[in-house]
Amino acid sequence: MTNCKRSNRKWPNASIASGGFFDVDHKLKELEVLDKAVAAPDFWNDSETAQKSVQKRSILQRSVNLWKDLAKESDDLEATLTLLVEEEDDSLLGECETIVSDLEKQLEAAELKAMLSGESDGNNAIVAINSGAGGTESQDWAEMLLRMYIRWGERNDYKAEVLDMQYGEEAGIKSATVNFIGDYAYGYLKAEIGVHRLVRISPYDSNKRRHTSFASVFVYPEVAEDVDVEISPDDLKIDVYRASGPGGQGVNTTDSAVRITHKPSGIVVQCQNERSQHKNKASAMKVLRSRIHEMEMEKKDEEKKAQEKEKKKIEWGSQIRSYVLHPYQMAKDLRTGVEMGNVEAVLDGDLGRFIEAYLLKGNAAS
Repeated sequence: MTNCKRSNRKWPNASIASGGFFDVDHKLKELEVLDKAVAAPDFWNDSETAQKSVQKRSILQRSVNLWKDLAKESDDLEATLTLLVEEEDDSLLGECETIVSDLEKQLEAAELKAMLSGESDGNNAIVAINSGAGGTESQDWAEMLLRMYIRWGERNDYKAEVLDMQYGEEAGIKSATVNFIGDYAYGYLKAEIGVHRLVRISPYDSNKRRHTSFASVFVYPEVAEDVDVEISPDDLKIDVYRASGPGGQGVNTTDSAVRITHKPSGIVVQCQNERSQHKNKASAMKVLRSRIHEMEMEKKDEEKKAQEKEKKKIEWGSQIRSYVLHPYQMAKDLRTGVEMGNVEAVLDGDLGRFIEAYLLKGNAAS
């Protein structure tokens, strides 16, 4: 029988458990220490330290569970391969190679997740998209980015909840806020923070001229309910208004949309996706808590401050990625140099290469 083609990749086993990108033995020891600390009666006396310990434990546990799942699948694969060899049936070769290929893809994804060790990397993500100067052109581009990220979420099994949408007068959107729900959503989507540039023949220009449009993307980690974020009701200005749809048309007969201004910081959040004012207020408060928590973390963390500097003015020369549809087809990330000729696939949510390269570059730099 022809032997099943095997890759050079090292599958999860005891050697990887004791070192390498999983280093499970070390993580299990850390978990043991954290479990003892959490069980101590005075654990919550220092709430800030306690919350960080709980978050660290959650990240460690996810990593260990990931390795255990892969190790089990690897064992199952070895058993299947043995059975296929014993059958001495070359017709099973294709099935064998498919199994190996599938596990290899899972292991590559696991290696990428292993790099997501930041305090908030495992959290849900709140993505804010804003159109740049240029009116309808940039507003249409902002809507294209919104679709791109929602399609990315669908491809990667993330639930996307649109919390707020401000429509353009003629087409597109002025801004949108979306909550991506699932493990490591923030860890992956933080790679998208910055200004995105589109070059194309404008569908809104009767002379068919080439236009350049800009839109900005920023990503916040959703803050868990048990994380203490101090917000005084006296510091909030809450406005209610009627939700609007494309072209400014009303989409509800009641004042259900909510806008909350945090007066000390100047942060403004809004939500109009739900028909209930109560639900919109709850969603807006979730976004506000995340933004205030991120702001507080940035004050303490120089690395976060450096990341914040990536929120540049939405104009020429400040972009992180270009999407060119004319005179040629190319999507290029200016931070990593990664290029893709199939721009339509990128705009349909195929962002894996860009995100992976960004994370690998950050991991190498650290």
